[in-house]
Amino acid sequence: MHYDVIVIGAGHNGLTAATALAQSGRKVIVLEKRELAGGLAASEEFYPGFRTQGLLQETAGVRPSIITSLGLRNRGLQLRGEEAGSFVPEPDGPGVHLFRDAARFTSANPTLADEEKKAYHEFREFLGRITPFISTVLNQTPPPITDKGTEGAWTLLKTGISLRALGRDTLHELLRIGPMCVADFLNERFKSDALKVGLAAPSIHGTFLGPWSAGSVATFLLREAAASKSVVGGPAAVTRALLASASEAGVTLRMNAGVRRIRVSGGSVLGVALDNGENIDAMIVASACDPKRTFFQFLEPGNLPDSLSEQIRIIKMRGTTAAVRIALEKPLTFPGRPEMTPEEILTGKDIDSLEKAYDAVKYGEMSEVPHLAIKVPTLSELDLAPKDKHVAEVLVHFAPYHLKGGWNEAARNELGVRVFKVLAGYCPEFESSVIAKEILTPVDFEERYGLTEGHIHHGEHSLDQLHTLRPSVDTSRYRTPIEGLFLCGSGSHPGGGITCAPGAMAAEAIKNT
Repeated sequence: MHYDVIVIGAGHNGLTAATALAQSGRKVIVLEKRELAGGLAASEEFYPGFRTQGLLQETAGVRPSIITSLGLRNRGLQLRGEEAGSFVPEPDGPGVHLFRDAARFTSANPTLADEEKKAYHEFREFLGRITPFISTVLNQTPPPITDKGTEGAWTLLKTGISLRALGRDTLHELLRIGPMCVADFLNERFKSDALKVGLAAPSIHGTFLGPWSAGSVATFLLREAAASKSVVGGPAAVTRALLASASEAGVTLRMNAGVRRIRVSGGSVLGVALDNGENIDAMIVASACDPKRTFFQFLEPGNLPDSLSEQIRIIKMRGTTAAVRIALEKPLTFPGRPEMTPEEILTGKDIDSLEKAYDAVKYGEMSEVPHLAIKVPTLSELDLAPKDKHVAEVLVHFAPYHLKGGWNEAARNELGVRVFKVLAGYCPEFESSVIAKEILTPVDFEERYGLTEGHIHHGEHSLDQLHTLRPSVDTSRYRTPIEGLFLCGSGSHPGGGITCAPGAMAAEAIKNT
């Protein structure tokens, strides 16, 4: 059968691209290797009666413009009225409850020093001045830097004008902090260890960076600039709305349809060959898989130009994240805030404890005291667990894909022991509440979700792998040197996380062909 476009992968970016193209009148088919759509945003049962909202946790990066253009509100997607905030517990203190809204932050932390509250207000005011510019850069297709035409020059000129509009002092500060480490950036402003942990930790999630790594301010700013309102129901709700919109637009979705090869002749795409031997024809193929899987697994070596092969080979995709899903008798509670049952929790004694957790992966070791990003989705989504029971979804930082000695059952169990020890240090009653657990290592991510080296962002968010360099110079605008082959996954600009932006931008690039 012939289609206008074949999309490989039914994750959130693949579904976004497919829906946008189908709404423009293209005949589109999405091919998914698994029996479950959604990729890292799929709800999965990990113990009878207990489900997750998805491997990834945050949905505040989903672009409002995409929600509108795909009509996702009309397909059941709802946005939270207020952010849940993230709680950073202290073993012997009240911890800090973080909100982007400075007024809510102040009221939620009555015991925090007044000078810290004042500094936080000033911090948010500064971010409010610079993040609109960064957001503009994130939401525009990278300029064609190798093109001699006017498009790239015009894009760069508009970016320069936007920079000038920041004003001299704000621009100077942005240029100063851009290459900095987030530890220095926060130490200049705050004294509270818990506050600094809560702000720094998300900037190193899914990276090969610690808070003392140069450039970690850039990853902090990227996250801040992308943040909007989160989705009620989390990642799984995004997937449900996308599936409904795709279906209404006429997208054909085939599950258990693994792609063996992207078929190419004379430098142009002909379609794909499936694992079962079936051929599907299309002049355009858009891959939502990571760049290395797309070029090195789906293409015959002879179809890949040498220069592009080298560009893709050097992409850094060192997975450092693991996951533990826990079925619980009751939600997590913390002695320092007995009145509160937080939905999002970040652990860490101080900035240096985050750095120490990161240090381990440089030597192929899992962190002895890992940093945990925890979500308890059952506080707002009761149907994820039996009545009065709960789920804790834990992303573990850091656990390397290339673990010294390899990932075996003993290593997997040791990872679980270390995670439970950290949790018990903050929640003394935690272990008595555990019903069951599932542990996923970066190797499991690769096998289950098709992530090369288990990298949750399809490639690191480092300064040398952002914007016009993501995933490479020759593929930064979603099209590739192979006629008809496009990239639409998180390995492309503006990067990983649940944003739907790479899929939407790739769809625009395809429409303009």
